[in-house]
Amino acid sequence: METTADDGRTRDRVSALLLQHGPQSASELAERLSVSPAAVRRHLDALLATGRVEERQVAEPHRGRGRPARRFTLTESGRSAFPHAYDDLALTALRFVAAAGGPDAVRAVAERQLAGLEERCSTAVAGTDGAPVDRAQALAGALTAEGYAASASAISSGGQLCQHHCPVAHVAAEFPQLCEAETAVIGRLVGTHVQRLATIAHGDGICTTHIPGPLQRGRDHTPAGNRTASPRPVPAEFRTARERTPA
Repeated sequence: METTADDGRTRDRVSALLLQHGPQSASELAERLSVSPAAVRRHLDALLATGRVEERQVAEPHRGRGRPARRFTLTESGRSAFPHAYDDLALTALRFVAAAGGPDAVRAVAERQLAGLEERCSTAVAGTDGAPVDRAQALAGALTAEGYAASASAISSGGQLCQHHCPVAHVAAEFPQLCEAETAVIGRLVGTHVQRLATIAHGDGICTTHIPGPLQRGRDHTPAGNRTASPRPVPAEFRTARERTPA
């Protein structure tokens, strides 16, 4: 069947929604596009056939024992259709830096590169008074403006920051120091230690960062200034497959 210009534009919009919001069902996409589920499935079938999208079966607790939800997500090929600035040049430069100065030199470059991002985002977060989870909401907006398509949400143990796009994913796949430096920046901006659970650079669909919530004051009456907080456990639903596998 011949593809029209309108079909191409709609499929680009589907891809953009998957990039911005992460894995979604056909009904969710149809609602966002204001088209029928049947129409969006036709476009999804075309994107599946070209390798730009893949289907995943996702178990959702609120669905009970029924069939897993069918969700669609961008493949590496689908992501590559979006701009990746100067990947080849960046890889060449960092390989040279690594050969000359080792991993620490690469880390120093990553930290220097992210200093500007941290400064710009700190302006958005500075006016937010509240818990780290609240600051993450402001940070998500600032990161979205920087091209990360970020969102933040509250969960039972605190919150999570999701980045649905990574402008340097191809480079970070070879040089994890970029992800490590970015995680440190997020922690400083939200004001607490955070844990990176998944990254696009390592093959996950979304970069996910867990943000611990406020410590609960129970029977422990030790003054806050004299107490050392233990790391809060990460909820099972947000752990990576490696973390869920028993040793």
